Amino acid sequence: MPRVSIVIPCWNAGKHLAGLLDSLRSQTFQDFETILVDDGSSDPETLDAVAALPPDITVVRQENMGLPAARNTGLRVARGEYVFPLDCDDRIEPAFLAKGVALLDARPDIDFMFTDMTLVGARSGTLERSFNRFDQLFLNQLPYALLMRRGAWQSVGGYDETMRAGYEDWDFNLRLIQTGSTGQRLAEPLFVYRVAEGGMLLAKSARRHGELWAVIRAKHRQAYRVDALVGLSRSEGRGKISPLIAGVLLGAATLLPNRIFGALYQTLLARRARANSAARQRADI
Repeated sequence: MPRVSIVIPCWNAGKHLAGLLDSLRSQTFQDFETILVDDGSSDPETLDAVAALPPDITVVRQENMGLPAARNTGLRVARGEYVFPLDCDDRIEPAFLAKGVALLDARPDIDFMFTDMTLVGARSGTLERSFNRFDQLFLNQLPYALLMRRGAWQSVGGYDETMRAGYEDWDFNLRLIQTGSTGQRLAEPLFVYRVAEGGMLLAKSARRHGELWAVIRAKHRQAYRVDALVGLSRSEGRGKISPLIAGVLLGAATLLPNRIFGALYQTLLARRARANSAARQRADI
């Protein structure tokens, strides 16, 4: 039985598979299985790449059902003690699994671990991640690439397969938190995330942020009650989202049309990213 099961959803992205598999072969920890879920690919390059995969990679084929369904399909057949979703256009640094498994082995009190991110493609740089339950309601600070105990995924019933437009990982992360799961950050950029101009982050989810966050607030209505937010803010302590900013975001999301709120939110994020970048540059001088 492998210690880790790596689940890779793939839909018409065969051009990235070689780089991903190279990153897995480079892992200093090799006690893992690789499960690739072909989510109804039709692109000839992807079909050829999947057909040429070595026999030690388990391939599961299904009709196109979307990213959350593909992850669930792979996780259901996973045999590892720890499970790890990894999209086929992303990579991990050679020490990711070794350090992640060591952390979970040493900390039976935590359910998942995550690292900071290196951005490549349409965006570049290092993105720090964090685990704050209050912040998480307003900004998805956890990456989708969580190395977690199998029981953590099972405890929330997997990913919501209806969320094909994006933010399925945000919803999943919130449900993990609400079932009492705890996580630990490893402050190294060991997860390499590819940002594509036409991808989910920039072209789809970002443009529909107002609509998608409304879905999340409706699904987690109890968590967004004023009394729940006040209590959580006090218990979590200082994070990246102050209670004042949280109130402004909720008010704006309630009063403004989803499209306008989404555009305003993205503008604020862009300004914050520029400010953080400038601060890092000053620190390097």
